[in-house]
Amino acid sequence: MPRVTDISRHPLKSHGREALKEVTLSQGAAMPWDRHWAVVHEASKADGSGWASCANFSRGSKAPLLMAITARLNETDQSLTLSHPNRKDFTFQPDDERQLSGFLAWVKPLMPAERAQSARILRLPERGFTDTDFPSISINSHASLRALSEHMGQPLSPLRWRGNLWIDGLEPWVEHNWVAQRFRIGSVVFEGVEPIVRCLATTANPDTGLRDADTLGALNALSGHQDFGLYARVIEPGTLSLDDTLELL
Repeated sequence: MPRVTDISRHPLKSHGREALKEVTLSQGAAMPWDRHWAVVHEASKADGSGWASCANFSRGSKAPLLMAITARLNETDQSLTLSHPNRKDFTFQPDDERQLSGFLAWVKPLMPAERAQSARILRLPERGFTDTDFPSISINSHASLRALSEHMGQPLSPLRWRGNLWIDGLEPWVEHNWVAQRFRIGSVVFEGVEPIVRCLATTANPDTGLRDADTLGALNALSGHQDFGLYARVIEPGTLSLDDTLELL
């Protein structure tokens, strides 16, 4: 049966993934701490009063070196430790404005000089700055990734896609048929909402932050669109863990 192989959250949007062994999800909510914070660039109009689109934030599609960041969250003191192959590890508390300058200095070498530079950090604790205008969980398939890798003639890391859940044991691309479909993983019931339209962030190697794969061109050649993965919402709350199975309802 299809099973969960990876659970991830991204506490600071576009600035690092953190792997989990299990997670408890609430009805109609995003994954706890996922996109809890986001880095606003100097041209942004976002003010933190509510959700804002990706265009307001520093992100991997415009700054590919960000894709090589990994993150560790200490929930007790709400501190983040960021790691990158080109930088020393950096630990800070995103809510402490006194520590903002240290973060901006750490991330500056990873930002292209011609792009709007990172300026401040916003927080959206209950909602999260998900890539959708609703609180979403992103679900991805290893079978689809293998099919894309085979088409491209190169192995593609799951980390390119910044997903919350990875499932193995499906037929390639079947997840794109799950819009309005309900399914259970662990004790959580999801409903598929829409395919994930991918951006240039996926062209960057998550080990180096360098663009080395035309993922968007390959997706368009295979299917005529740039969809990879599924956005879902939580219909019934519960807990799911690694190796939990997926059941269509």
